[in-house]
Amino acid sequence: MSPKSIRFPKSIRFPKSARARPRFQQTEDFDRPMTFATPVPEKTVLPVPGRLAAAILPVALTAFLASLATGANIGGWYAGLTKPAFNPPNWAFPVAWTLLYAMIALSAWRLLGALPRSGPSRQGWWLALAAFAVQLALNAAWTPTFFAAHAMGPAVIVSAAMFVMILWTIRLSWRFDRAAAWLLVPYAAWVGFATVLTAAIWRLN
Repeated sequence: MSPKSIRFPKSIRFPKSARARPRFQQTEDFDRPMTFATPVPEKTVLPVPGRLAAAILPVALTAFLASLATGANIGGWYAGLTKPAFNPPNWAFPVAWTLLYAMIALSAWRLLGALPRSGPSRQGWWLALAAFAVQLALNAAWTPTFFAAHAMGPAVIVSAAMFVMILWTIRLSWRFDRAAAWLLVPYAAWVGFATVLTAAIWRLN
C-alpha cells in the first residue's frame, strides 16, 4: 500500500503541538529600531552658579598663566628666534586666544549642563569631563614650557598631546552636547597649527 492511499478518518485531529509552526513569528519587537546609545537626560543636576564657576575659572586661570609667561618674552627671546614664513604676526596670537578661550569656557558650560541625572551614561560624562580637564591642563603647561623655560622640544610634545586630547574631548562630548563639541573644533585647528609652528621654530633654532 502506497502512502498516498492512506486516508485518516475525519474524526481524527492532530494536537496543536504537532502542527507545523513557522520558524519565525513576527512580533512588534522586530519593528522597533535598534538603539545602542544610552539615552542622556537633557536636564542638568548642577546649579547655575556652580556651572559658571566651573566653566569660567579654570579657563581664566589658564589665560592668566599664559599672559604671565608671554609678557616678558615676546619682545625679547621670542623676537630673536628664526621663524618660518607662515608664522603669524604677534598681534594675531592674543586675538585668536581671546576668542578661543571664550569658546572653551562656553563649551565647558554646555558640557557641565549635560550631566545625566542617573544611569550608566554618567560614567561616560565623567570621562568626557576628565578629558576636558586634561587638555586644559596641557594648555596651561604649554606657554610656560615654551616661553618661560625656552624648552622648544618639550613644548612640541606638550602641544601634540594637547591636540590629541582636544580631539578626544570632542569625540567624548559629542554624545552629550554636540554644540559643546563643535565649539572645540576651532580650538583643535589652532592647536594643530601651533604644533606645526612650534616644531618649525624648533628646527630653525
